[in-house]
Amino acid sequence: MDREHGLFGSFSSWSEAMQYYAGDPDYFLEKVKEATLKVKSGEAAFERDSVLFDKIQHSYPLLAYLLMIATEHGNKLNVLDLGGSLGSSYFQCRGFLKHLNEIKWNIVEQEHYVACGRKYIQDEILKFYYSIDECVAAGRPHTAILSGVLLALDDPYAYLYKLMDSGFDYIIIDRTPFLPAEDRLTLYVIPPYIHESITPVWLLSLERFLSVVGEKYEVMDDFDSFESYPLEDGLVAQAKGFLLRKIPAAPKRKKT
Repeated sequence: MDREHGLFGSFSSWSEAMQYYAGDPDYFLEKVKEATLKVKSGEAAFERDSVLFDKIQHSYPLLAYLLMIATEHGNKLNVLDLGGSLGSSYFQCRGFLKHLNEIKWNIVEQEHYVACGRKYIQDEILKFYYSIDECVAAGRPHTAILSGVLLALDDPYAYLYKLMDSGFDYIIIDRTPFLPAEDRLTLYVIPPYIHESITPVWLLSLERFLSVVGEKYEVMDDFDSFESYPLEDGLVAQAKGFLLRKIPAAPKRKKT
């Protein structure tokens, strides 16, 4: 596929879309590792998708949510960051979290990211896990973060249900593109300055998403993220964020 970067096409299944996948995941991971090590050591301010920035581009809603949640949990933060790369969101936020009594930032990622993270990045705060179950068993995080990851999963709703069933107090969504009424599976031709690649991405139905999360969580807040994605048919998928709070279980009635 020889196209400028952006979103193209519509597909009926993940396997169909994956036929057009192109890229070198090992090369990209090496770029992410090198960039993350520079951020970790203080040589650079911020990394996103392997690209280095000399100034952090904060997601202030994400920061506000994390600080509120930490306050509710005794000035402690224990999060599961699904698809968190090698710690991009953690290094983005850490300057505002230093005063907390305790930080546990747990990343659940693909196997090659976990292996790399454990070898080069992991420390007493930042840990890496192969699955949601492994992470939950290791330390019972109270909050799940999904920043720019639902769009890249083969079955995003299955992951949402898995997280909701795990019983997190809060789920934070960020950088997730939505269409008003339909789920659409398309291809993202990634800009070459990031990585020459073509990968499937989901544009989620806002209506369906709210229906699914509403089964167990309430929307405390939502916001428009900085990204938007124009489509070939004139629609625009707007990236959004949400703060979701678990709905307390109804008290059981006493037997009379």
